[in-house]
Amino acid sequence: MTGRIVSIISNLYTVDANDELYKCRARGKFREQKQTPLVGDIVEFDENKKYILKIMPRKNELSRPTIANVDKCVVVTSCKRPDFSSSLLDKMLTNIILSSVEPIIVFTKYDLLTKDEKEEFDNLIKYYNDIGIDTLINTNLAKLEKLISGATVTLTGQTGAGKSSIINKLNKDLNLKTDDISEALGRGKHTTRHVELYKVKDYYIADTPGFSALDVIDDKDNIRFAFYEFDNDGCKFRDCKHLNEIGCKVIDDVEAGIILKSRYSNYRDMVIK
Repeated sequence: MTGRIVSIISNLYTVDANDELYKCRARGKFREQKQTPLVGDIVEFDENKKYILKIMPRKNELSRPTIANVDKCVVVTSCKRPDFSSSLLDKMLTNIILSSVEPIIVFTKYDLLTKDEKEEFDNLIKYYNDIGIDTLINTNLAKLEKLISGATVTLTGQTGAGKSSIINKLNKDLNLKTDDISEALGRGKHTTRHVELYKVKDYYIADTPGFSALDVIDDKDNIRFAFYEFDNDGCKFRDCKHLNEIGCKVIDDVEAGIILKSRYSNYRDMVIK
């Protein structure tokens, strides 16, 4: 049979095939071939002996979270508690885009902001929408469901941002565990321990463990391609890295306020450090 891995706990792989779940083991040959089955993998398996026999070719793969064959990745980003980090957001977006996955940004805890802070985040939401990344707040779940309809989707984001809470609102029957922010540490407590795909209506959605730090996985020369607003066609040199080159339109746009200064600063940090 052919099915999709929806959960991995220790060495037990749960495969969804024809709306039935099969608990399977993986053949030792995968270790010899240096292959690791991932949540999201389409696999051939023996439904009687409960062994995964073959991993089908992947269309993409993410490392944070570790999942394969996803159409979209919802970046769940807290406005407060834990505090917003533009650097972490842009690192997540970079990894997602360079992995050939479409990103969506969902801001949570917007209600905790002051009036001035809300205005700042409203401008940020408009900016990301204008450059081509669907961005919304978590109270607009109807829009989110339209964006992910028919897709295989994963959530990613810092610990305590509210990933499990969003899935619980999309499907109240799941009742995934959530927890409060640690007041002492100022960040979330881990409640999700492993990646798991859930079937909700006409889409699959994955809850994933959170994190507080992240590295960019791709070659530094490719990072500029993840910044949609960086237009090399306007630069003097076609291979412009947008750092210190003469005639760089990106730098001109930053100085003119067209490109968000924090975005450009985050880009430089990723490339130079």
